[in-house]
Amino acid sequence: MVIVVKAGGRALERNIDGIVKDIAEVGKKEKVVFVHGGGDAVTEVSKKLGIEPKFVVSPEGIRSRYTDEKELEVYVMVMAGKVNKTIVSKLIALGVQAIGISGADGPTLIAERKKRIIIVDERGRKRVIDGGYTGRIVRVEPGLLQTLINSGLTVVVAPIAIDTEGTLLNVDGDQAAYAIATALKASRLVILTDVDGVIVGGELIKEIRSSTVEKLLESIGPGMNRKVMLAGKAVEEGVEKAIIASGVVENPVIKALNGAGTVVLRG
Repeated sequence: MVIVVKAGGRALERNIDGIVKDIAEVGKKEKVVFVHGGGDAVTEVSKKLGIEPKFVVSPEGIRSRYTDEKELEVYVMVMAGKVNKTIVSKLIALGVQAIGISGADGPTLIAERKKRIIIVDERGRKRVIDGGYTGRIVRVEPGLLQTLINSGLTVVVAPIAIDTEGTLLNVDGDQAAYAIATALKASRLVILTDVDGVIVGGELIKEIRSSTVEKLLESIGPGMNRKVMLAGKAVEEGVEKAIIASGVVENPVIKALNGAGTVVLRG
């Protein structure tokens, strides 16, 4: 049984040791693939190098990093280097056999470069701009991941993909986790964030059925709606259960697997 866990950069920044400790504990019994974020770390290093990060807002209200060529260099350096290897080193310190890769290795995550993207500018007008070096995952080659986890390794994956021409691309961490979970036929997909789960009208929703996801998206914020959409797709495509839960509490992974947060089920 494989469990895929994804933690965003904010959750890692606030609770990296707690998350890693739980990954190590769960990994004693299950095969674990851990997909990490780290956008804030990329922003910090970019600014130190004199590169001002750029962010864009989609018509759906989702804010995301705009990756030009200079930003891509920093993104790869920080994600596949500093953040990834920090997590690996912490796992090894806990006695875990761990390895860090990016989605470009193998290759594992194959993406298409977005030629054009639609954004909403500061005046609220829609504009079409060059897509930069952001990608949309189109295929997962799970062979390398399967070899590594079958060898008893906990795999830490940086959300970097590659296209068929060998171009490295920034891809969304939630999308990477969903794609890996479905390709590996994972039993669980755990998405850790900095809130308790899916909250509507101030109340935590404990369970969502995949058939109701589309309607629910209208009631939740732009940051969470992507997670809910991907969780719904994951269970429709064979993942037994997806969980969206807080990564900033004690034992976040174990609590999520034991019922904390919002559970997304097929049906």
